[in-house]
Amino acid sequence: MKLLFDENLSPRLAWLLRDVYPGSEHLETAGMRGQSDQTIWDYARQHSLVIVSKDNDFRQRSFLFGPPPKVIWLDVGNAGTDAIAKLLVERSEIVCEYLMDNELGLLVLKAFD
Repeated sequence: MKLLFDENLSPRLAWLLRDVYPGSEHLETAGMRGQSDQTIWDYARQHSLVIVSKDNDFRQRSFLFGPPPKVIWLDVGNAGTDAIAKLLVERSEIVCEYLMDNELGLLVLKAFD
């Protein structure tokens, strides 16, 4: 599955992670900047994308509605783009296992200790 990075994350992430998560995109490049959470949710579901966000709203939506789409919530505080990219690369096996499990709708990735 491909990732859809929320607008609270850098558009560079799709490029930085292109080898690990090919075909991923950012809301900005998808023409979705400034859209409502519901519109983004529907877009992700229609395009089989996994929403990646630091925004609590998508985490809450995953509890309320369940998948699809799946959500990866980043509990990383003020971590920069490079730290987030490193986290997603180093946890790619966990992400892959999560994506393969049709029962799960939310994965929380915490910043490195």
